[in-house]
Amino acid sequence: MTTSSTSDNSATSPESDPQPPARGGWNRRNSATTLACAVAIAGAVAAAFVTPLGDHLMKGLLDEPTCPGEACEGKSPQIRGCGEDARTYKPDVENPALLQLRYSENCQAVWARVERGSPGDLVTAEAAGGTERSAQIEYGDDKFTSMVSVGDGGFRVTACAVPMAGGKSTYERYCIHATEATAWR
Repeated sequence: MTTSSTSDNSATSPESDPQPPARGGWNRRNSATTLACAVAIAGAVAAAFVTPLGDHLMKGLLDEPTCPGEACEGKSPQIRGCGEDARTYKPDVENPALLQLRYSENCQAVWARVERGSPGDLVTAEAAGGTERSAQIEYGDDKFTSMVSVGDGGFRVTACAVPMAGGKSTYERYCIHATEATAWR
């Protein structure tokens, strides 16, 4: 009686017997796939931000005011994005403090800015029938107020530059007035 003994090496060959997944269902192949997907997603997101479309989307997100109307009252126009569409009224003649009013139609708010003041000087913005905001120059020569809500429609506002008594500024109290119909630039 002859017995035939065949040796089958295919049972131990790595090509024919894949490794079972480790506990939890993860093995090297799954980890590599996950990493590749994460890199692809991160690359796509990064590409979106450096393309014109991504730039447009980010600009839209950052330029939108975060506080239209009453919600802008007392807030910073810079932080809230209201400076993006703001127009300026600044008399060109006899404006010793270089006082200006800024108006954002999207934010439905105004604020005042003085460009030629001194530490201690005040700048104010007031809406007729509304609130008044003021800011004091702490250092340098310019300062702007927080916003005053003017609503959507007609308004009348006043901005003033008020020098500190005994301070360095050579101008006297100087005020300008504007309405929604003013020649805003």
